[in-house]
Amino acid sequence: MKVAVVGATGLVGTKMLQVLAERNFPVTEIVPVASERSVGKEVSFKGKSYKVVSMQDGIAAKPAVAIFSAGGSTSLEWAPKFAEAGIKVIDNSSAWRMDPTKKLVVPEVNASALTKDDFIIANPNCSTIQMVVALQPLHLQYKIKRVVVSTYQSVTGTGKKAVDQLFNERKGVDGEMAYKYPIDLNVIPQIDVFLDNGYTKEEMKMVKETNKIMQDDSIRVTATTVRIPVVGGHSESVNIEFENDFDVQAVKDLLAKAPGVIVQDDLANQIYPMPLWAHEKDEVFVGRIRRDETQANTLNMWIVSDNLRKGAATNAIQIAEYMMANGLL
Repeated sequence: MKVAVVGATGLVGTKMLQVLAERNFPVTEIVPVASERSVGKEVSFKGKSYKVVSMQDGIAAKPAVAIFSAGGSTSLEWAPKFAEAGIKVIDNSSAWRMDPTKKLVVPEVNASALTKDDFIIANPNCSTIQMVVALQPLHLQYKIKRVVVSTYQSVTGTGKKAVDQLFNERKGVDGEMAYKYPIDLNVIPQIDVFLDNGYTKEEMKMVKETNKIMQDDSIRVTATTVRIPVVGGHSESVNIEFENDFDVQAVKDLLAKAPGVIVQDDLANQIYPMPLWAHEKDEVFVGRIRRDETQANTLNMWIVSDNLRKGAATNAIQIAEYMMANGLL
C-alpha cells in the first residue's frame, strides 16, 4: 500500500503523517509530496526520514492513494492529474467539496456513499466534520429541522503563520500577521472572506456541507464562526430543533453509543468538553447537553474536537481505511 501525502510539509500534512503512523495504516511506502520550493526537504515517518518529491514525481511513484492538504488551487490543478493516473485522491481543501460529481465524506455519517468509481473524494471543513458526527445519530432518531451554531475555532485552523502570530504577541515580538487584528487576548468574528449575504465563506461552508453530507437539504443551518486565541481544537455551541420530542437522558445515551463520539457531561464534577481534553484525540467530544427551555423539541449541546486530527488528517485517513476495508482502493 503505497501512500502519497501531498502538502507533506504543512501543518495538516505533518499531522497526516503522524496519524497514518499512529493508526497503523498499512503503508508499505510513503511518498511525501510538496511544492517545488519544498522538494528535497526531509519529513519523518515512523522514525525514518524521507525526501520530499515534486508533484510529477508523486504521480510517477504510482501510489494507491494520495491524501492532499495543499490548498484549493493546487488541488484543482493536480488532483485530476493524480486521478487520471489511477490514483485515488482524498482532498482536504475546499476545491471539490460542493462539486456535485464528488462525494463529501465523514465516515461515521455517509461512507456508504463511496464506490470504486470515486477517484476524487472531498474531506469536509473541520468545523462541519465535528458537528455532523454529533448530529447524525440525533437526526436519525428525532429528525433535525434547524441548527444554529456558533464556533470558537483555534488558530491552527488558519495555519502556522497564525500560530506564530499568537505566540509572537504573547512574547511581545513583532512578526508577520496572519490576521488583520491581534489574536492574543482577542476574539475575531470573521473566518474567511465576507460574502454578499453578510456571512463569511466559512459560515456558508457549514450550511452547505451539512446538507450535502447528511443528504438532507431540508435541514436549515445558520452559523457564526469565530477565531479565538487557542492553539488546537475547535469548540461549537449548537442549538438543534427537532421535528420530534426527546428525552435528554435518551439523547445522552444515544450519543454515548454513536461512532466517534465521547460524551463528557458530568456537571457535578464540572466535566465538559474542552480543547484541552480533545488535544491529539480522534473523537468528537459532546457535553452541556440540555433542553432549550424557550422552544419546543429543541436541544443545546457543546461540541469539541481536535481540528487538525478529526477535523482534517484523521477524517481523511478514516476515508482511506473505509475504502481499503471495502475493496475500493
